[in-house]
Amino acid sequence: MGYLALVLHWHLPYVRHPEHPRFLEEYWFFEALSETYIPLMSVFERLHSEGIHYRITLSISPTLAEMLRDELLQNRYLAYLERICELARLEIQRTQGQPQMNRLARMYLERYLMCRRIFRDDYRCNLLNGLIRLDRAGVVDLICSAATHCFLPLFEVVPQVVKAQVQVAVHSHVRNFGGYPKGFWLPECGYYPGVEEYLKEERLPYFFMETHGILYAQERPRYGVYAPLYCPNMVAAFGRDPESARSVWSARDGYPGDPVYRDFYRDIGYDLPLEYLKPFLPEEEVRMSTGIKYHAITGPGDQKRLYNPKAAVKKLLEHADHFVSARIDQSVRLSALMDQPPLIVCPFDAELFGHWWFEGPQWLEAVLRRMGEVADTLRLTTPGQYLSEHPEQQFAQPSFSSWGNKGYAEVWLEGSNDWVYRHLHQQAERMCELVQRFPKERGMRKRALDQAFREMLLAEASDWAFIMKTGTTVPYALRRTKEHIYNFSRIYDGLMTGGLQQEWFLQVESRNNLFREIDYRLCVA
Repeated sequence: MGYLALVLHWHLPYVRHPEHPRFLEEYWFFEALSETYIPLMSVFERLHSEGIHYRITLSISPTLAEMLRDELLQNRYLAYLERICELARLEIQRTQGQPQMNRLARMYLERYLMCRRIFRDDYRCNLLNGLIRLDRAGVVDLICSAATHCFLPLFEVVPQVVKAQVQVAVHSHVRNFGGYPKGFWLPECGYYPGVEEYLKEERLPYFFMETHGILYAQERPRYGVYAPLYCPNMVAAFGRDPESARSVWSARDGYPGDPVYRDFYRDIGYDLPLEYLKPFLPEEEVRMSTGIKYHAITGPGDQKRLYNPKAAVKKLLEHADHFVSARIDQSVRLSALMDQPPLIVCPFDAELFGHWWFEGPQWLEAVLRRMGEVADTLRLTTPGQYLSEHPEQQFAQPSFSSWGNKGYAEVWLEGSNDWVYRHLHQQAERMCELVQRFPKERGMRKRALDQAFREMLLAEASDWAFIMKTGTTVPYALRRTKEHIYNFSRIYDGLMTGGLQQEWFLQVESRNNLFREIDYRLCVA
């Protein structure tokens, strides 16, 4: 009766700080590995080893891929796991007189030991090895996103940025995964008419959009978001299904808010004495989440009940059955109105599964297992497979859109962050100026030009403007933005005057060393 395409977008900003032995924002990466990426890989590997047929699309941002293969971060993650396992052991001792809490402490120790075994032994400290294996097995389609997750619509006026973000992303993907990306994830689903031309140049066959970007196309789409649209240049746009998204994303109606699930915010990092926690914190005087949480989502503050994993598993199985049944009902309704099988596209940020919603990976596994049972009615597919089986689709020009608040660009362009764009646009112009002045450099000068290109790309990450808007870790976002702008400007001035300070430059190059094989000449006006 129809098809279901599940799409998970894996992304983190580039948080690598070798200049500090421990750095708080690097814990974003460590937590995501333990809570989201390794649990999801375990689900995918287990299903594949059991012979359960499934297809899923994974978008891996280049910044995350670069961190996953970085030896410094790999070693730091192993050290982090040693610390968190030690904390879990202390918690087992501390909670000996509280049986339910003690069982949870033992559960956390087992989880972190499992993460260490999978990360160190199964993947040799590099999750890319597992992703490549799943891609070659045909159960996972790997696609890429913009190089540093730049919100592309705000750079339409400097097209060299959009071109460079796409080109560097494709080059990075080929280097990291040994194969060409099967499609493209527009960061924040940010689309403007014409961005597909840069995807076409890189032979990227499709991308994803927010619902209204399809519905408000210049020619009204006959099938809404339940079939892809070909842009005028034959690149396909897939729209997000709002009905399935609401089941998972909605703060009011979504599954993750069920009272039986584990609470995200109540953490021993805020409940226990600071002296007890200090050895396990990146900054001894700054409280933060440890990942060890004992409470369920029930009422405010001290009214929360202790978490019951068995009750949570029972509930997530109910929610998985409900999700699949609802998609079957949806496909039956849609198929009666269409002369081709409807496609329900469900894109999600991967970090929802495990990090924000602790039971998310288990729920996803239950969904994939259930989908294998109903494949005669509703079948899992990928966008590339659907286009291959149904190549004739409607042509239309999608409209400007994003999946940010209110659906356009407000999140990344408003009073808290609008000041950055005059600097970022000027950087792009100056980078083109450097390419024109130094078109065929080698040695140290080429390294400086390549680093200027890296700093430009890092400053363009959508994450910094997003953090400024949402008000979380704002000093860090401000620092990162200003630091990359400063680094670029100092390299630019040094190259133009011949006075680049080598010791300072080598420190910057060592610290921000992503995209090792980057070529500054990709930035052309």
